[in-house]
Amino acid sequence: MAVARAGVSSMTSRIQAAHAEDAQCAPPPVASGRYSWVVVLLLWTVCFFSYADRQAFFSVFPLLQKEMALTSVQLGLLGSSFAVIYGLGGPLAGFVVDRIRRKTAILGGLELWSVICVLSALSRNFLQLLVFRGLEGIGESIYYPAALSMVSDYHGKRTRSRAMGILQTSVYAGTVGGGYWAGALAQRHGWRAALFLFGAAGCLLGLGLIRLLREPVRGSADLKSTGAQFKDQPVHLSAPRLLRAIGSILTARSLLSLMAVFACANFVAMVLLAWMPMYLYSRFHLSLGMAAFDAAVYPQLASMAGSVCGGYLADKFAQRDRRGRILVQCAGVMAGAPFVALCGLSGSLMWVKLALICWGFFKGIYDSNIFAAAFDVVPAENRGTVAGSMNCIGWLLGGGIAPVLIGFLALYVSLGNAIALSSIVYALAGIILIVTMRCFLDADLDRLEMGTRSDP
Repeated sequence: MAVARAGVSSMTSRIQAAHAEDAQCAPPPVASGRYSWVVVLLLWTVCFFSYADRQAFFSVFPLLQKEMALTSVQLGLLGSSFAVIYGLGGPLAGFVVDRIRRKTAILGGLELWSVICVLSALSRNFLQLLVFRGLEGIGESIYYPAALSMVSDYHGKRTRSRAMGILQTSVYAGTVGGGYWAGALAQRHGWRAALFLFGAAGCLLGLGLIRLLREPVRGSADLKSTGAQFKDQPVHLSAPRLLRAIGSILTARSLLSLMAVFACANFVAMVLLAWMPMYLYSRFHLSLGMAAFDAAVYPQLASMAGSVCGGYLADKFAQRDRRGRILVQCAGVMAGAPFVALCGLSGSLMWVKLALICWGFFKGIYDSNIFAAAFDVVPAENRGTVAGSMNCIGWLLGGGIAPVLIGFLALYVSLGNAIALSSIVYALAGIILIVTMRCFLDADLDRLEMGTRSDP
């Protein structure tokens, strides 16, 4: 543990030193328009390993259960522990992100969670697994708000959904990579080898990105003048300042609705991500590697297509109707609900695969606009706090509850029926979005536009 802490400390020093040089460097050696998409690619690789580490854990559930004699509730707790810590750290992480360089937050978080993933491979009992799984959420909680804030400063309203939709595809690619390769490696070399590989690869990636990733001017994509310059802001982490920052953004009722929808969508996603490998393994008697492949590859590849499609449609619709992004989200969750039910109710493996593909596509359509829609109703300087707060609500009320709740229900009803019941939550998300468009959105958009015009 001391060696790991020393490694993280050394890495943090290197990142900070690189930032000091970054501030004195010339602009990137590529045109700013091109580099805005290069940044998306760089952040894509970081997010890939974030989700690969998460999904790798779920794919080795059967081996963990066998080696440590774990119950379904204990397995659910392993899934929920990450989500709870990840969610609890969200508001503070977002608050910090709005006050430090996003590059430091991104690369520091990458190194931290990668080291903890390596340490997880050394666990010898359930308690150690539970602790390391929860600690991994600390490193990952700061990455996503920082990445989204950085992307929003390279991409304005005309390309923001597309950029975030492309970034979102890394979530699916990482889930596929972590899900399938962890299952395949674990089947041959044991679950420890799978966790060690993904953690070590993340550490190496952080080293490679120190010189490539550059900090943008905060709020630059929305600035009307071009004379603004980025200045580091001191970090004040007092509780009153954090509460005021959160309170200032929660006055937007449509944002509260979007948080509730995110919790619903995250609930359903965590149900399928956490339990589908186990369900396919036990229900259809697939091998560990094949169950992980079917549970990850089919829906995630479909989500990649859906995310790109949803981002493109939302940018187009948003130029014609300011409700466009939320309208696309609503279509995604409402159309996806029947396929969630089919995943757990069908007795045919072929139909389950088809349902996973269709659900994945519509999930991608919703996911591409999670934060782009939220950023439409909040000031640019609070985007990190918004993303962190949404992660808090989404993961605590959605991802944090889902794995353990389904594990508990599986003790009394079949796992398939428990999975199918989660489709009700998806339908609820669609209803909330419809109410938001009809009752809250216009007032919040008008208030933000008036506030922007009144700024000096």
